[in-house]
Parts: sequence; structure tokens; C-alpha cells
Amino acid sequence: MTTGASLPRIISLLEAFAPIKYAESWDNVGLLIEPYRKSLNINKILLTNDLTEPVMQEAIEKSTNMIIAYHPPIFAPLKRITQADWKQRIVSMCLAESIAVYSPHTAWDVVPGGVNEWLACALPYKNMTPVRLLSNCSEPNVGLGRIFSTSLTLKEAIAAIQEHIGLDVHVAFGNRHTLKTKIITVAVCAGSGSSLLRGVKADLYITGEMSHHELIEANQNNISVILCNHSNSERGFLKSFQTKLQEILKNDCEIIISDKDTDPLVTFPKAESKSQIQIS
Repeated sequence: MTTGASLPRIISLLEAFAPIKYAESWDNVGLLIEPYRKSLNINKILLTNDLTEPVMQEAIEKSTNMIIAYHPPIFAPLKRITQADWKQRIVSMCLAESIAVYSPHTAWDVVPGGVNEWLACALPYKNMTPVRLLSNCSEPNVGLGRIFSTSLTLKEAIAAIQEHIGLDVHVAFGNRHTLKTKIITVAVCAGSGSSLLRGVKADLYITGEMSHHELIEANQNNISVILCNHSNSERGFLKSFQTKLQEILKNDCEIIISDKDTDPLVTFPKAESKSQIQIS
């Protein structure tokens, strides 16, 4: 049985790993919901990529004291807390059940050992650096995305990413690329890589999502793109972070990963005939 830890101690350890000052200026990170309880002892922490109503219900059913949600569930300002929409309901449930909510988002993206490095490590690599270093930061290798050297075919890269995230991917081939094309330089951006990867010279981009026109731009510049879907390019990091958080908390808290957290997009392989499509 765990002894638990105080909320301030947990936040201090989370910010030692990924200081919230590293987050993008537009982001809403850190402690977002703090229940009104003078001595809230955290025994169980739920990790999730997105805090949806099914995940919220799961947190309550599993007697969770704290949720670490990678994406901030509160982003746009709330003018009231009612039952009118799902985000307000989540906030009200957290307050009613005394569940704290912390969101790291882009702070996790930029740090060494964070989300982007987790995704990049799907492939063998050399000389990994951020695509864009964080300004006004004296710490080394803190920045957005990752770019590195490798040596494998496009087919091998696709298989490695599928194995790493445990899911199917979409691939947009560079103009002169085939599955046998040798990949030397790779640029990675978990989530949406559209703006960060634009103009970056590489043989392969790996990201969660890009628009049609951004894919065309990459293809015409002979860059192949592997798309994992937005949250599928991030969610797998929770497994490695679960182990890390368990270690830094010295097993004082039980750390669990949500079973209800999934990407909103589901891939349906093409059926040979309409009769093969079944909805359960």
C-alpha cells in the first residue's frame, strides 16, 4: 500500500523534470485544478493524453486523487462552471471529487527525455538535437522537435514507427521516394508538425498531423512524411513517464495510465464488400 505524497511535492518533482517556464507562451500549463482541501494527500495518479468525460469517470471509479493530462483540459477561459458542456462538467467533477489536475503539454515537448525524444527514439539515431532551440534557455538540448541522422530504408522506418506506437500510420511519399529509399536525415515533431517542420531539410518527417497542402509541399521537396494521428504520436510517452514518475516519487503513489484515453480517429481498413462492414 502506498503512503501517498503531498500535492506541492508532486508538482515540485514534475516541474524539476519539465519546468513550466519552458512551455510555449500561448500554452496553459501547470496546476489547473486544485481542490479545496488543506491537506490533500495524493495516493493515486492517473496519466492521460486527453481528459475527456470517459477518462474523468474512470478517474472517479478508480479513486484517483490527481490527473496528469498532457493536453490542458482548460485552455480557453471559462466564464462559469455549470453542467452545460463537457469541459465545465469535468471541472465540476474534479472539484466535487477533490481531484487535482496538472497539465505539462509543451513543457514536456521541449525537454530532454520528453515527448519528442520518445517519438524520435523509435529509429536508430546519431547527433540528435532540437529542430529549434528554446530561446533564453541556458540548458543544453532544450527545444522544439528533434532532428537527427539515421541509416535505414523508408520501409524500415515505417515498420519501426508502427512498432513504437503500436498502431497503423499514414505515409506520404516524397516525389522520388520508394519503400527502398535510404533515409539519412529525420525531423520529428509530436502532435502537429505543420509550422515547426515547414522548410526543415530532411529525408523524412515524422509527426501526428499535417494539412493536405503541407503534405504536398513536403512531397514536392522530395520529403516523405509519416503521420501517426495527433495524439497517437504522443500517448505512448505516458508508459515511459509512468516508470520515471514512479522512481522520482519513490513509489509513494500508485501511477496508472488511463484505459479510456484514445485518439478520436479510428482507422477502418477497406472491406472487400459492403457485407463485411459490421458495426457493433
